[in-house]
Amino acid sequence: MRLVRSIAVLMALSAQPSLAADAPAWTSWSHDLFARAATEQRFVILDLEAVWCHWCHVMEKTTYADPKVQELLAAKYLPVRVDQDANPDLSSRYGDWGWPATIVFAPDGSEIAKIRGYIEPERMQALLKAIIDDPSPGPSVGEAFEVKPATSAFLSKAQRNELTRTFDESYDDKLGGWGENQKYIDADSLDLAISRAEAGDASATRRARQTLDAAIALIDPVWGGVFQYSEAGSWSHPHFEKIIAFQSQYLRQYSQAYAQWKEAKYLAAARNVERYLTDFLLGPDGAFYVSQDADLDHDVDGHAYYALDDAARRKLGLPRVDKNLYARENGWAISGLLAYYDASADPKALEIAERAAKWVLANRALPDGGFRHGDRDRGGPFLGDTVAMGQALLDLYAATGNRDWLTAAVRAGDFAATFRDDAGGFLTSKTPEGQAGVFARPAKLIDDQIQVARFMNMLNRYTGTDGTRELAAHAMRYLGAASSEMPRPMPGVLLADEELATEPTHVTIVGHKDDGRAQRLHAIARALPARYKRLEWLDLREGRLPNPDVDYPDLGEPAAFACSNRICSFPAFSAAELQANVAQMAKLKPARAAQN
Repeated sequence: MRLVRSIAVLMALSAQPSLAADAPAWTSWSHDLFARAATEQRFVILDLEAVWCHWCHVMEKTTYADPKVQELLAAKYLPVRVDQDANPDLSSRYGDWGWPATIVFAPDGSEIAKIRGYIEPERMQALLKAIIDDPSPGPSVGEAFEVKPATSAFLSKAQRNELTRTFDESYDDKLGGWGENQKYIDADSLDLAISRAEAGDASATRRARQTLDAAIALIDPVWGGVFQYSEAGSWSHPHFEKIIAFQSQYLRQYSQAYAQWKEAKYLAAARNVERYLTDFLLGPDGAFYVSQDADLDHDVDGHAYYALDDAARRKLGLPRVDKNLYARENGWAISGLLAYYDASADPKALEIAERAAKWVLANRALPDGGFRHGDRDRGGPFLGDTVAMGQALLDLYAATGNRDWLTAAVRAGDFAATFRDDAGGFLTSKTPEGQAGVFARPAKLIDDQIQVARFMNMLNRYTGTDGTRELAAHAMRYLGAASSEMPRPMPGVLLADEELATEPTHVTIVGHKDDGRAQRLHAIARALPARYKRLEWLDLREGRLPNPDVDYPDLGEPAAFACSNRICSFPAFSAAELQANVAQMAKLKPARAAQN
């Protein structure tokens, strides 16, 4: 599972060179990097680092300050340090390696070695010497496999069974969570478990709740916010980075858990994440920063700092906050806040989400509907920014009924479609990272395909356009072929397949948007425990819905309708009636597991 991450830097470009006198002569990533390497007959060593990351700090302070390491680098290497968060093309390509990630290339751009995590000075010396003596690719460099898209947009029953088996086997029955040593909530795994819990799966319910209960230990009891992960096979040994991706994810999932089980501890967990997100990572203009460092500085690490109370922390000072403003990260935050708004009915959460969306539209939007990553991008545009913001805009439409948000989401979908590769799947970036070696093949990340498939499918549910349905299918055909080659569990592929094959929970409010009775029905519908939901608000003064697949009667008073398989319930006028109707319609929806 690749870790989601960000760093604190002052520039949103490729490298943040160290200013220490004893540091290597770091250079930036550029398109002529390998031409230079070939001319000078040097290897390229790429340090993908995150300043919030404790082990990145240690590696800079020890390994790259080591005189012998510096001597070897100066003799035969071009050392490149990259802010992975400002460079989604590189960070996505090597995201499975975590941070710090160290990749060594031959002058022709082919990979020689990929190393995950901290490298001690002695090990780095040995690595650099060994590559000089024998630059043959090491065992960490696997042979790239060619993905020939499947003919069907749906997984076969055998594929679903195999993916379910690896998903089930990755669960830690003793401690909760998916995976073994590092403990955190894997987003797709918990989403899949919650989806199956909603359908009545007792095992999925147990796993989801066990994981949610255990992960509360990762929430900072002083400031709120969730730490990145815990190590040593325990939930009680956290690494103290606070990254917006995790804040957004946990906020959404604890809010959805509260909607599903109505346990106060889940709403409290969501509230504690929300208060950190809005107190520490919200900028004055309404957009969200990226992360807060794990350590105060080289001398005061997170273990010592985060054990202190509020006053003692503030006396020492605040760990650095990455004040870059990225479209992708703001999209994630908006979606998390809206899930919290749905569950809590806190109007402040909606206000903050809308303000952030307006900031991104004003400052990161491209003329043709997509989004650039930051204020200045080395490459791009990147698929992830447009898909994350497109999903956030859809979530805003569901939360408010305001069709302007849907119009913006459609434009984002149109732009995301331009990343489509006729050979299969979607490209991660419009601009390749380089022309040589492994970079001659454009990056098409599995996680990107999953997000595109799910976003385009949801866009199709709201608009009814055949084009978005086909784009979702295009991503799924790539996933169907690629997922069988992946060694790690792929719960996101199961989620995308399930969503493409089945209808979402579909609720429509019919009534004027300025009518308090309709507003109350909409609030009830927002709070319904459905992770996969299509929620619309039909005010007949605005004309038909964008996807008018159901004709709703005008009863002269506000009403709510639950639909499934183009069959709708009797109108509901209260929470109890609507909940009963949704449950009744759910029984008419065929389970994905029963389909071929």
